[in-house]
Amino acid sequence: MAKDVVKHYRLTTDDAAAFRKKAEEAGMTESDYFRLLITQQPSDYPEIRGGIKVLINEVNRIGVNINEIVFNNNSNLYRTADKERLIAYMRRLNETLAKVVDDCGYH
Repeated sequence: MAKDVVKHYRLTTDDAAAFRKKAEEAGMTESDYFRLLITQQPSDYPEIRGGIKVLINEVNRIGVNINEIVFNNNSNLYRTADKERLIAYMRRLNETLAKVVDDCGYH
């Protein structure tokens, strides 16, 4: 969406410095940080985006391992160790998901 509206606001020197510092800490421009504050969308926060990327990578790795276990089971190569690995992967997935939910908040 085109950003064609320009707004001007007056701030004290201290407020402007605090705003600039918070934008820098978030790794964003002041304009992006301002839009973040007014939209309040969790996916806009850099730490949440990072958590979601970690979660996606974790799910992908676990999915590959689950596919290997299912293949072994279908080939009658299933072992007890495979079942234990599957339980460990599912536990890790649940823990990672719970952490992201805690960080993002439950909506």
